[in-house]
Amino acid sequence: MNLKQELEARWFLHQYTHEELFELYEKWGQKLYWWIDPSADSFQLGNFISLINALHFMKKWNKLILIVGWATWAIGNPTWKDAERNFLTAEQVEINASKIEKQMHVILANVGKKLWIKLEVEVINNYRFFKEMNVIEFMRDVGKYMTVNWMMNKDIVKKRISDPDKSISFAEFSYMLLMGYDFYKLYSEYGVRLEVGWSDEWDGILSWVELTAKKTWQTVYGMTNKLITDSNGKKFWKSMWNAVRLDPEKNSPYFVYQFLLNTTDADLDKLLKVFTFLSIKEIADIVLKHSEKPELRYGQKCLATQVTELIFWGEALKQAEMITDMLFWDVDKMEVIKWLSVSDITALAREVGSIKFEWNIQILDVLVNVWFVTSRWEWKKLIDWGWIFLNEMKVTDGFLEITDTNFINWVVILRKWKKNFKLIIK
Repeated sequence: MNLKQELEARWFLHQYTHEELFELYEKWGQKLYWWIDPSADSFQLGNFISLINALHFMKKWNKLILIVGWATWAIGNPTWKDAERNFLTAEQVEINASKIEKQMHVILANVGKKLWIKLEVEVINNYRFFKEMNVIEFMRDVGKYMTVNWMMNKDIVKKRISDPDKSISFAEFSYMLLMGYDFYKLYSEYGVRLEVGWSDEWDGILSWVELTAKKTWQTVYGMTNKLITDSNGKKFWKSMWNAVRLDPEKNSPYFVYQFLLNTTDADLDKLLKVFTFLSIKEIADIVLKHSEKPELRYGQKCLATQVTELIFWGEALKQAEMITDMLFWDVDKMEVIKWLSVSDITALAREVGSIKFEWNIQILDVLVNVWFVTSRWEWKKLIDWGWIFLNEMKVTDGFLEITDTNFINWVVILRKWKKNFKLIIK
């Protein structure tokens, strides 16, 4: 399966400027670029889909130039929304760009380990292209090559000016010029000939292909992947309802694992193709095995395992699986607790909630402290119903005191009904 066939099979291939680009990037040693804007301080799962599209080019031993769009985001790009977005301060853009760059290095290192190849990546903050340039230079070196007629004809601009209740600022209108200059600099200084991105970036891609061609008389290329939607038509995108941030301090490995574990059967085949590097045959085998007993969620476990490992790597994946087993599967929880590390216990406590041990505290006080009941007087009915468990043993006395003898590996497990857990940590 060649590069183009694989991109098509994996739901990626949408628009491209020239057929020849696939043959060119089938050979090793070419350069391409992919960019991310620092609109937030964390990489997100929607971004990850588009990045994997770029990584399929890198599997052919091509080098990725990753642009963090500090300068362009400080201006703001035109979107399909009815009005322009709010500007961020320069200080906030700087902070966001720095955090995203660190996350990217971690993720790309994990992908390289997973694929057993050395991925060549260079991260560039595009502010470096503009920081020494004044307005006169920009208009002379960039603006004169792009006609207003051409820019006005782009769908994303036409939509914003056709309705009198909508508008587009000159800053947003000039965004295409900045992006075009990015590509020109990448081509002239780094030899980059291809950009890959989302389908809603197509107008921008065409602008920098146009500018670079006019300034250099050379052909450069663009290619977009589809906007990936779930079975309900909602996008796996960075600003939508299902956005998942990949900073472990914001969305833990367990959270990401659970998000993917809750994938519907209808989305399973598509998401295995866009989120993982499993072969098309391996994916078909997983889907077939899953279909035999879908209630076991075999396919979702494969998806969650593959993606969590790519993003966070081995130890974080083990923690996510451990927490999932503890909370949702029929395992000997007290046996598991015996072997947890401090890091494991911290991760589990962050997900389920915990309180610090106070000397000889009573069960009824703990129930109030962890919000299992709203007052001391509600505890009795929960105990009478047999809903409260301490270290997986049913509690029959609300005045029972928790002491040193109850702790296993510095932890006591309190459970309400079937799945509601809290930890008491010594």
